[in-house]
Amino acid sequence: MSNKVSLAHSLRDGQKYMNTWPMRKELNLLFPEQRIIKATRFGIKAMPAIAAISVLTQMTFNNYQALPQSVVVALFAISLPLQGMWWLGNRANKQLPPGLAGWYREIHQKITESGFALEPLKSRPRYKELAVILNRAFRQLDKTSLERWF
Repeated sequence: MSNKVSLAHSLRDGQKYMNTWPMRKELNLLFPEQRIIKATRFGIKAMPAIAAISVLTQMTFNNYQALPQSVVVALFAISLPLQGMWWLGNRANKQLPPGLAGWYREIHQKITESGFALEPLKSRPRYKELAVILNRAFRQLDKTSLERWF
């Protein structure tokens, strides 16, 4: 896969990754994903209102000289959640460093040893595969199995 990915593809991957990543406190210190996802979800809810308010207040007070600046503020506010999705999309497709790839393989092996079906092990796993494996581990393995990693 090429390193050059379209913006739309990256945003779509970011959305999928945001929905796949396990929101667990055990992962909070190890990965920035949870903070980025929370900020992005907040931005999706709040930023359209902030964008509208920035423009509408200038119009309400007939301050049309400040309208161009308020439009820039509105565009910036709307871009914030898109930046979060873009970051998540790029992160999802980034190949895991060797240490995390080994961790991915260990968790994959533990899940399959427990009798659960999984997709075949990836030779060059990415963060999105790690997200899937972590999700499955938290859902299907008992706490004593997880203690080794968390």
